[in-house]
Amino acid sequence: MIIVMKADILPDSQEVRDVVAAAGKYPDVHTEVRVIEGSTRSLTEIYLLGTTVAVPSDVFEEFAGVEKVIRIREKYRSIGRHEGQAEALGFEYKGLRFGQDTFHIFAGLCAVDCPEHTEETFRVLRDVGQVTARAGAYKPRTSPYDFQGHGKKCLPYVFELAGKYGIKVIAMEVTHESQVQEIGQCLRQAGHPTGVMLQIGTRNAQNFELLKIVGQQKEFPVLYKRGMGITLEESFNACEYIASGGNHRIVFCLRGVKTSLGDPHRNFVDFSHVPVVKRVTRLPVCVDPSHSVGRKVKGTDGLTDIHHVTAQGVIAGANMVLVDFHPRPEKALCDGPQALLPEDMDHFVRDVRLVRQAYLDRLELARAHSSAVTA
Repeated sequence: MIIVMKADILPDSQEVRDVVAAAGKYPDVHTEVRVIEGSTRSLTEIYLLGTTVAVPSDVFEEFAGVEKVIRIREKYRSIGRHEGQAEALGFEYKGLRFGQDTFHIFAGLCAVDCPEHTEETFRVLRDVGQVTARAGAYKPRTSPYDFQGHGKKCLPYVFELAGKYGIKVIAMEVTHESQVQEIGQCLRQAGHPTGVMLQIGTRNAQNFELLKIVGQQKEFPVLYKRGMGITLEESFNACEYIASGGNHRIVFCLRGVKTSLGDPHRNFVDFSHVPVVKRVTRLPVCVDPSHSVGRKVKGTDGLTDIHHVTAQGVIAGANMVLVDFHPRPEKALCDGPQALLPEDMDHFVRDVRLVRQAYLDRLELARAHSSAVTA
């Protein structure tokens, strides 16, 4: 059961305390108070968890500060869209908004290799108007003999250079609790010149202990990548692990699934699921064309498969694009063949903006059609 408070009710208000006290009278029921950042307003929601079948709705509807009471029938309690919830889940971080109505491009190094390449990456991104990036310090690999990332020792120069070039948020993969602590410590020592979005990679998509850890901490938002060989339902449940820990600042990323049916691409592109994720959950949706396609091959029209696959995700309503970029891909220690070049970035950004505008135009057309039908 979800109790939605009126718009002006704050989580530490007496009205919320009264509702929580009333819920505490029912056995086997506990409460969680959450602040939901919607596209137009912030809402305080009180979740009644446990055995709530016998808990009457009308008891809470009578409270002056309550706007409505919603009984949860769907399985995704924390991230799901429930009947009566009009607002999509979103959040603010480092002055940027992430929601189902926003759009960001996170381009950068799949794996950080040296300060020079990191600086050139951030400089190019700044020059094309970007304030978000990706930079992998910790890199799990299929083979134990492949480059695993520089880890903690590269964090100081990554954060310093991000601040120098105005990069507000970096998507950075983590594989262990200690790495979350290292990132926080290095950011504090550097004076917080940038922010980090913790990335849960596809190989850790069902690492439930790691999901609990990133869910329990509140400092960083989380970018969750769908597991390469699991269903959407299993991936949504993984996000529930994060959200049930208390961290609701989650972006859901589609990155292709493992199957030979995807040949010649590296993975089978699953970007048709963008509207499904937005319909079933309240999470912003990201697409990763680089790891879906795996190679930067041009078609007969002069556009690469990465451009086309990106467009498929964006035209379907994706709120974020995660794409590999490297100033010297021949020297990259990870995924160089799929990385965009400095001379590609301006074209890529302009192409993505064009497709995003087409999506917004489609929304306007759909609204006009709906109004005409219902008139």
